[in-house]
Amino acid sequence: MNKTYPTDLTDTQWNTILAYIDDNRKRKHPLNEILNAIFYLLKTGCQWRMLPKDYPKWELVYYYYCKWRDEGTFEEIHESLRSFTRKKSGKLESPSLAIIDSQSSKTTRKGGTNRGIDGGKNVKGRKRHIIVDSMGLLLVVVAHAANHHDSKAAFKVIESLKYRFPRLVRIIADAGYRRELADNIQMSFGWILRIVMRKDSSKFEVLPKRWIVERTFAWFESYRRLSKDFEYHTYTQETMIQLAMIKIMLNRIK
Repeated sequence: MNKTYPTDLTDTQWNTILAYIDDNRKRKHPLNEILNAIFYLLKTGCQWRMLPKDYPKWELVYYYYCKWRDEGTFEEIHESLRSFTRKKSGKLESPSLAIIDSQSSKTTRKGGTNRGIDGGKNVKGRKRHIIVDSMGLLLVVVAHAANHHDSKAAFKVIESLKYRFPRLVRIIADAGYRRELADNIQMSFGWILRIVMRKDSSKFEVLPKRWIVERTFAWFESYRRLSKDFEYHTYTQETMIQLAMIKIMLNRIK
């Protein structure tokens, strides 16, 4: 590789995740160059075939992307970095509080699987359903058709927290998660689902803790690959969101 890009990992960042990726085999292209190419695509939103020639061939980059996605390598890196970031901030690895919300996103003309229309926001595509901790770090991401109402889809999203965070007690949500969902969550998992309502819908109001998940969605806007749902499969969209969070956490490491 002859040229560096702003999205490339520093030596310190690469050494932080080296143990999860490198198996000490001799290669023509170092694995950090392949990972740098993936982060370049995520940041700029370019197509796989349009990766700069400074990186390894796009076919090789895509091969490793699929390999690390399917083997759970990206998820393992993400979980490790979140624990590291929380402990560095003086918090325990397992949060006691979580916040849930969804964001409707348009898909491309090809569309892909699991699409629908969000009638409330007039968006044809998918929803990115996320749960974050009190720092805005990702705990769960589930992509699904946009026509699934939040209160109906949330149970499956919240179920993904099961057995993973022993200290979790409370989950904060907005008015879209009302009805019988709170009772189902407490009966199934023992967690309290607290609904935070707006006092006056005609005025802007910063809701306690609710702004945290909104800030996480705002972080996604820095990555053009997430400006729209460009992925054919929902699990690929989930991986791209995980990668964005990985880069966000790595950027806190110089």
